Amino acid sequence: MDQSPIEQAQTPALTPMMAQYFEIKAVNPGYLLFYRMGDFYELFFEDAEIASAALGIVLTKRGKHLGEDIAMCGVPIHAANDYLNKLIKLGHRVAICEQVEDPKEARKRGAKSVVKRDVVRLITAGTLTEDDHLDARASNFLAALAMVRHGETDFALAWADVSTGETFTADLSAEQVQDELARIDPAELLLTEATRAALVERHLFAPAWTAITHTAPADSFDSEAATSNLRAAFPDSAFDPSSLSRAARAALGAVVAYVRESQKGVGVALRAPVADATTRRMAIDQATRASLELHQTQRGQQRGSLRQVIDLTVTAPGSRLLSARLAAPLADAAAINERLDAVDLLANDTLLTGRLRADLKAVPDLARALTRLALDRGGPRDLAAIGKAISAASALAGHFARLEDVPTVLARLAATLAAAPLPLASELALALDDDLPLLSRDGGFVRKGYDAALDDERVLASETRAVIAALQARLIEETDVRSLKIRHNGVLGYFVEVPAAHGTRLLEEPHRQSFIHRQTLANAMRFTTTELADLEGRIARAHEAALEIELKVFASLRYDVLSRTDALRTLADALAELDVTTALAHLAATRAYTRPDIDDSLAFAIESGRHPVVEDMVSAEGRSFVANDADLSGDEAIGGGRLWLVTGPNMGGKSTFLRQNALIAILAQMGSFVPAAAAHIGVVDRVFSRVGASDDIAHGRSTFMVEMVETAAILNRATRRSLVVLDEIGRGTATFDGLSIAWA
Repeated sequence: MDQSPIEQAQTPALTPMMAQYFEIKAVNPGYLLFYRMGDFYELFFEDAEIASAALGIVLTKRGKHLGEDIAMCGVPIHAANDYLNKLIKLGHRVAICEQVEDPKEARKRGAKSVVKRDVVRLITAGTLTEDDHLDARASNFLAALAMVRHGETDFALAWADVSTGETFTADLSAEQVQDELARIDPAELLLTEATRAALVERHLFAPAWTAITHTAPADSFDSEAATSNLRAAFPDSAFDPSSLSRAARAALGAVVAYVRESQKGVGVALRAPVADATTRRMAIDQATRASLELHQTQRGQQRGSLRQVIDLTVTAPGSRLLSARLAAPLADAAAINERLDAVDLLANDTLLTGRLRADLKAVPDLARALTRLALDRGGPRDLAAIGKAISAASALAGHFARLEDVPTVLARLAATLAAAPLPLASELALALDDDLPLLSRDGGFVRKGYDAALDDERVLASETRAVIAALQARLIEETDVRSLKIRHNGVLGYFVEVPAAHGTRLLEEPHRQSFIHRQTLANAMRFTTTELADLEGRIARAHEAALEIELKVFASLRYDVLSRTDALRTLADALAELDVTTALAHLAATRAYTRPDIDDSLAFAIESGRHPVVEDMVSAEGRSFVANDADLSGDEAIGGGRLWLVTGPNMGGKSTFLRQNALIAILAQMGSFVPAAAAHIGVVDRVFSRVGASDDIAHGRSTFMVEMVETAAILNRATRRSLVVLDEIGRGTATFDGLSIAWA
């Protein structure tokens, strides 16, 4: 029988280092342990075998354990990010184990003492913060799904983008679970074994979730314990955990606990959660998202999707917000028209829009830089990015000064931009040099003249070469050895080197008292002098003192930034929203999109409508799209809408026509102008689209059965405000079967 990791750690034959490895590995099950040894992260045993196969690196052996060779592989520290990227994308989770004490301190405890190590961070797909690991133009959500049984079964979802701090909760019915997860598209999903079993039993667990699901212990979803934990996680906000449902508290508590554990005590750096009410937005189910190809095509590609065609944003946060709005169009006429008012003004003022977009292009990703600093993982470049974003916000606010009668959305954005903390940006610009290192510990990022003490220490450090050269010239003069050189290496430090033939001269009077012999080589002899040793000490102390001062400057600037966290997050939101608004205005102006009339009627009248994706493709080939009208306006008197039956030959454009009207409704309600000569749309509460044929072998469903299940779901959930697009339902059935479906 195999020994447990704890039993293995207690085996007498283990070396102290391997005993330490087993102890750390035992408390981090399920993670590949990146164990720091010098300039490498090493992996052992099964971890090494997994990593070797996944990364294509050499698997070696190191000693024996229980009579078996210890499998081992490693990656260099400087290239670790690239390897981590590959592992995370393949679905692995990684624990980073660092040396947490100086090796000199370990040696004081004895020659065989092991340097203390501990896991400083757990890296998973849903807890990434570094730009190297993230898609700049896509959100990266960690989600938790909770289930509570009390008579009926309630579900709730909580999700957060750890890289920006955005956090949300939503109470769901069972039928909404798949649709909401399809909308959010999380990188990682937390749930308990009981929740997973319940979803599988109801055929609600999508096969695609298997790769992203992490089964968490039931106690991490304890709604009662979550209340106090959530108050501690959001101490400075007005958020009250008791305002959430029991299921929502459980889900949010699981997210917060998972994030806190992954950051190993650094903090969660999440924003106060926003309750996401499904009634305030258009409902789009999973099948409809896929068939309308909103974010990616049915082949899994972004090219050819609606998002790819309409995304003209110039910043990464703007692109993320546009994607979120496309995934969840509004279902409130007043809110939609507020967005359209802002787009309308900018679409008709192309000069202003051009200036705004030109300035926005230079705006860094403020939200992600701020989060890295909050998690103590940021560097000088993140500070510089925040300063640059603040300055850009102030400049953008100036463009609105000359405008009169500004729409509500633009007035709010302008006020937020104008309130940007310019003194902080000025301080950051004064403190930070132009050429910045990635990490603060590398030093050299504080601008000359910002700190007098730092400048003094740098003089000696930066003038080392001149000081050494002057000393070398003087020693040559004193010894009359023209080939004398002062050199440096990592072992001896600074030393005097002369050819072996001249070395004996320095061992004799009058030089014997000045030159101290260090090393004899085949062709050279090496010495030091009291003056050189003193100079070396001063140089080393100057470098250390300079870095110490720079780190204090960094800590002070970081504190100043984090003390304005709420204001900076609000500013980041405003910059992203302005980017989306100007992008939609540019889209309208350059592609002849028009403003739709949005109200609470049952109208749905499209004049000369065009399919946005198909039009973009054919125009690239120099051809024109043939526009079509559609009128499905309902009769208020009878409280219903119209049914259209579209017929025609294969490749006649039926599917294109059906999809384009659904896409026009979605574009209109996300706050965009639409590809049509005119459009009058009463708010659509749900869009359903069943286009094309597919089966679901995993759940034992034929193509026909999938069609019938999805059609039944549409019939059960559609209201008089819903837009339903059905294409070739029940094809391949007998005549009377088809008629029965049509009558239904």
